[in-house]
Amino acid sequence: MSLHVFLYGGRVSTTLASPSAVAPASTAPRRRTRVLALPEARWALAATLAFLLGLGVDLGGGPSWVYGPLYAVAYVTGGWEPALEGLRALREKTLDVDLLMIVAALGAAAIGQVLDGALLIVIFATSGALEALATARTADSVRGLLDLAPDTATRLTADGEETVPAAELAVGDLLLVRPGERIGADGRVEDGVSEADQATITGEPLPVVKRPGDEVFAGTLNGTGALRVRVARDPADSVIARIVTLVEEASRTKAPTQLFIEKIEQRYAVAVVVATLAVFSLPLAFGANLTDALLRAMTFMIVASPCAVVLATMPPLLSAIATAGRHGVLVKSAVAMERLGEIDTAALDKTGTLTEGAPEVTEVTPRPGSGLDEDALLTLAAAAEHPSEHPLARAVVAAARARGLRIPPAEDFTAVPGQGVTAVVEGRTVSVGRADPDSAPAPSEAGTVIEVRADGTALGTLTLTDRLRPAAPAATAALAGLTGTTPVLLTGDNARAAARVAEATGITDVRAELLPEDKVNAVRELHLTGRKVLFVGDGVNDAPALAAAHSGLAMGRAGSDLALETADAVVVRDDLTTVPAVVRLSRRARRLVVQNLVIAGTFITVLVLWDLIGHLPLPLGVAGHEGSTVLVGLNGLRLLRERAWQA
Repeated sequence: MSLHVFLYGGRVSTTLASPSAVAPASTAPRRRTRVLALPEARWALAATLAFLLGLGVDLGGGPSWVYGPLYAVAYVTGGWEPALEGLRALREKTLDVDLLMIVAALGAAAIGQVLDGALLIVIFATSGALEALATARTADSVRGLLDLAPDTATRLTADGEETVPAAELAVGDLLLVRPGERIGADGRVEDGVSEADQATITGEPLPVVKRPGDEVFAGTLNGTGALRVRVARDPADSVIARIVTLVEEASRTKAPTQLFIEKIEQRYAVAVVVATLAVFSLPLAFGANLTDALLRAMTFMIVASPCAVVLATMPPLLSAIATAGRHGVLVKSAVAMERLGEIDTAALDKTGTLTEGAPEVTEVTPRPGSGLDEDALLTLAAAAEHPSEHPLARAVVAAARARGLRIPPAEDFTAVPGQGVTAVVEGRTVSVGRADPDSAPAPSEAGTVIEVRADGTALGTLTLTDRLRPAAPAATAALAGLTGTTPVLLTGDNARAAARVAEATGITDVRAELLPEDKVNAVRELHLTGRKVLFVGDGVNDAPALAAAHSGLAMGRAGSDLALETADAVVVRDDLTTVPAVVRLSRRARRLVVQNLVIAGTFITVLVLWDLIGHLPLPLGVAGHEGSTVLVGLNGLRLLRERAWQA
């Protein structure tokens, strides 16, 4: 096993199990790598067959010129690849345990222990093949997910229908999705009603009814109805493409625990070599037999190698990433997964996080003397907000359209996160933003109040209310149970609206009317008290707090691009209950890491003491070393099981 943690070709890899983060559900085509399709498996099989044939001839009293070449074949077929990798590492001035294993096997052969050396090679090669197979099986799921996206799509044009490559679709294209077809791009339904099986993307177990205005995802399976879908994202930016990108990034990262292990492993490897030389030379100095001293030293070198320790960290964390991904939470890295389990305080945004993020205009209040009625005030606000992607802006535009109002074009649009927007509408500089609580009229119900101004003059206010997510009370209670502290509510909304949500969710620490920098300061204040904060948000104004928190989690469906890029993890299906679930999963992964380190350390300690104090046979030492490595790897993969998420 390599000290550099590669699993392919018998080496442990940091990419172990990470592709399962996008493991397709029942609708995905299942790919299963055949064992003999792997070169590692073919070489291991050849080495095993040659060894068994040689052993049969040897034990049957056959001539050495028959079983000798068979053992040699086992040495070559099972050992050439790790020997090559070891020499490459040595050229880079790095000690590789693969090379030490080969040296031990050749040393055994040199002193006449040809059978023991061949058995060492076979066990080593077989262990590497089993690990390579596990990695390949998990990697199959990424290829299966990529297969979900159809190669072609039916695009509707003025001239009728045309079949085009899905990769060539552009934002704004109108697609026809027939019953039973896979949807070709992320978009919104413009016409038709059907159900879509989107378990592969969001983890939802049952098909979801899709109506005009609903979002659909590339690669999901359309049901019995025909849909017309307007493409909303470039194919390269689809949810599937983003999942694959995030998983690839996750597989390239290493958790702090892993980095610490790798930091000390080279020193440990040097110590093993020095100790091996001492185990060999000291008995010789006191008259021990050369063969016995060499066998003991080679056995020590093998059993003291830290392969299982190196493998203790990444499989649990990457398996946790895999399981979270199957349930609609994309964790961007092993670092992020480890940090999620460390949090002891949750700070939650309100709009789009605890609420559904789909506010509605419930009051339009022109200021007396402004000369505007409700429709005129709403028209100005909608025109200024039209270019914005903020949920409040979309609600204002939707309210104007619901009244049948004509929305004039806006120019020179600018947006300041947490404050509002400004645009030139029909020659007037219109700004829409937070209302001054001292000057704005009080709304009749708790909600978000925004003020409309033209050329610096206040014209009136709009009141918007947002529905609480049904899962919000349960999710906040679960987070409180996990962390031991009630979550904190951090919102830019007014105190009345924040208090209404806090009361419904059981939150007692409420901080309202915060600008983005205020949210950052609140997170930093919690950090200064020794807290490790998980911040959950979705908007552009949440991005600084997501970056400042110990761990940041973005609500993905309605989340801004900046929030999604800044967060450590993304909730794809907007299910708030997945937030405590992924925290629990991360803590299970961290417990498995500790468990693996204990297992690995115990095996190494027992085998080393056995070799130093008693007499540990070389084959048994190899079996114990390789067995502990496989055991640790398989223990980490336990988190791939479905019940790991539900526990």
